[in-house]
Amino acid sequence: MNPKQSLAGKTVFVGIDVHKTTYSVCVVCESEIVGKASMPADAQALLQYLKRFAGSKVCSAYEAGYFGFKLHRTLEANGIENIVINPSAIEVAANDRVKTDKRDARKLAELLSLHRLKGIRIPTIEEEEHRMLTRTREQLMQQRSKIATQILAKIRYLGIEIPDLPQHVNKHFVARLLAAQLPPEVHSALNAMTNIWSALREEIKTIDKRLLEQAKSDGEKEKTYRSAPGIGPLAARTLSNELGDMSQFKNERALFCFTGLTPSEHSSGEKTRRGHITRQGASRLRGVLVEAAWNAIRADAVLNSIYRNIAARRGKQRAIVATARHLVGNIRACFRKHELWKSELKAIPA
Repeated sequence: MNPKQSLAGKTVFVGIDVHKTTYSVCVVCESEIVGKASMPADAQALLQYLKRFAGSKVCSAYEAGYFGFKLHRTLEANGIENIVINPSAIEVAANDRVKTDKRDARKLAELLSLHRLKGIRIPTIEEEEHRMLTRTREQLMQQRSKIATQILAKIRYLGIEIPDLPQHVNKHFVARLLAAQLPPEVHSALNAMTNIWSALREEIKTIDKRLLEQAKSDGEKEKTYRSAPGIGPLAARTLSNELGDMSQFKNERALFCFTGLTPSEHSSGEKTRRGHITRQGASRLRGVLVEAAWNAIRADAVLNSIYRNIAARRGKQRAIVATARHLVGNIRACFRKHELWKSELKAIPA
């Protein structure tokens, strides 16, 4: 069968399972599989394969992940309607325990043909470049924290006596540590680790300077985020780079879903029970917003009242999540109204 002739004028749905070295592809049209292929992980190889469906409308989908959005942009530039899917949003049957590349590609194609897949928003290249700073800083902070823990663990393991041993490594402690009388092997090992810690510290400082420059060029977005209680310079940069002006969210529910602050719900008959948050969405945003909420309840009377009322009924943990949800929802309202955060009540002392 010649696909160009038999599928002309029809819509074909392409599921792509993306990996580092290979693409697994399945093509569905009118509930039938009309093509399968495995090829090197190269966009041009995929486009060459899809040429056999010329004359048909081609729609495709693949899962978001390690490989970003370059493939999406290439497909769109070549006239293919592509969407990128959040992996956690793909339906999984209770008895479906077999997972292979071919099965995943077929599932994507079939769900796409049934219009049961919803694509995520694709950031612009400029947005990706901006958020690279805050995401890299987060990674460097994690690495610095890990190496600091390893340094303190070695000291405790070897029983090295360091006066006023701190809970966290800092530059003054590093100087005292290297000045201590230690066996040559121990000194060399600790010197190597403290050099890594110091290098990470300097790189973080360099990124912080670049973030200050970025904030100055971000204009009204930076002012709006910084006007909200509990939002400091770093939180503002993270939220601005990840959420922008929030115009991509058609309502608050979409925003809460993206940030993972939506409560789970279990309904049966007339009973509705809300549980813990779904934890879907960007965990880095959830962490920033919850931390900001803790600061906000000490600076804003309204948010403090919301927190205390919910904490009395549901506990502190749920209360602070609800406060974080209220905080980000109000920031979105500020963007929609083109105004800064307003709070007519005085700040509450810590």
